[in-house]
Amino acid sequence: MAKNKSDQQGFVYSTNPDFRFQPETDQQETLPPQQQRLRIQLETKHRGGKTASIVTGFTGDDEALQELAKKLKTFCGTGGSAKDGEIIIQGEHREKLLQWLHKNGYTQTKKSGG
Repeated sequence: MAKNKSDQQGFVYSTNPDFRFQPETDQQETLPPQQQRLRIQLETKHRGGKTASIVTGFTGDDEALQELAKKLKTFCGTGGSAKDGEIIIQGEHREKLLQWLHKNGYTQTKKSGG
């Protein structure tokens, strides 16, 4: 019988007879919108000259990040992605993002850089 591969985290074999896989307890607690300190910046580097609006500073689990990214992408009517605690929205949408975030309770959000 094979063990669940997600529990093994890439390990195949251990010579230690007392070895046990430790469950990941690296879950970050998602802060409420009023406590999130988000920054919106414009970036063109490493994107083939295309512009992207980046939302950084999100504190929480990946599920909440993905949910917020989906709402922002839908509002802006464009594509994007969310990974490593930042949301990437294709195009220059800083003003739209700032207005939407303030309207939905993210009051500590600011535009940064240029």
